[in-house]
Amino acid sequence: MTNPPIRLLGLGDNTVDIYVDRNIMFPGGNAVNVAVLAKRLGSAAGYLGCLGNDAFGSLLHDALSAEGVDLSRCRRIDGENAHVLVRHRDGDREFVKSTAGVRARYELDAGDFAYIKGFDVVHSSYCSDNDAMIPAIAAAATRLSYDFSNRWTDDRRTRLAPHVDIAFLSHAGHPDPECIEMLRQWSSAGPRTVVMTRGGDGAFAYVNGTLYRQEVLPTPVVDTLGAGDAFIAGFLTRYLADGAVQPALQSGTRTAAAACGWLGGFGHGIPITGLSPEEMSLSARS
Repeated sequence: MTNPPIRLLGLGDNTVDIYVDRNIMFPGGNAVNVAVLAKRLGSAAGYLGCLGNDAFGSLLHDALSAEGVDLSRCRRIDGENAHVLVRHRDGDREFVKSTAGVRARYELDAGDFAYIKGFDVVHSSYCSDNDAMIPAIAAAATRLSYDFSNRWTDDRRTRLAPHVDIAFLSHAGHPDPECIEMLRQWSSAGPRTVVMTRGGDGAFAYVNGTLYRQEVLPTPVVDTLGAGDAFIAGFLTRYLADGAVQPALQSGTRTAAAACGWLGGFGHGIPITGLSPEEMSLSARS
């Protein structure tokens, strides 16, 4: 008998990544990217967040709809959608200007919490501006996954880790003993599973006191934006299927490598529109 698909909800941030030096913009954001890529990997996915009623919000809404992500509890709010201006110099990304817009105007109600309960895992992130709601979200969720990225702090570990089941951290360029001790500290704070991406050094996972290691997969790189989110989607969809850690790390690595092969978090790029005069001036300097 085939197991039913994993049900994953991205709850939190969204943005439009505007490549000012290439005249193209893409839907994105951690919670959005994880939901879309989990859907592509066979999960049943939803997104709960706040989209503006402008061109940026429409790009996100249309892309999510086209990918088959459920938007039944997603908000469309009067105001500006989150977006960020990005330029490229010598192969590196430079973030020029970020606008949060209506992204954090959640106002979750009883219907939202009932919706949350219908998923196997809810995923959020440090850039979702919803830390104050995390205890309530965790209480409703079957499992809570949270991407602390490289914005982890001792304070965030104290406040949030007790509510998180699967924690994702980034800590590239640091020696193994330091990384392993950090994994232990986070695990002891609450999460049963702690995953650490380490750039070119691959990834670690620390689960119930056991350490797992995964090497990187060499791949041609078109664009690295969203590769970390792809890793999370690949890991979660495989890990929640049967709890196997090493295959989940391998799945995350493959999905991240694939995401490096296209522009944007998951494609759906269109020519730039909707910039303010100030942003158009910044774009002209690229």
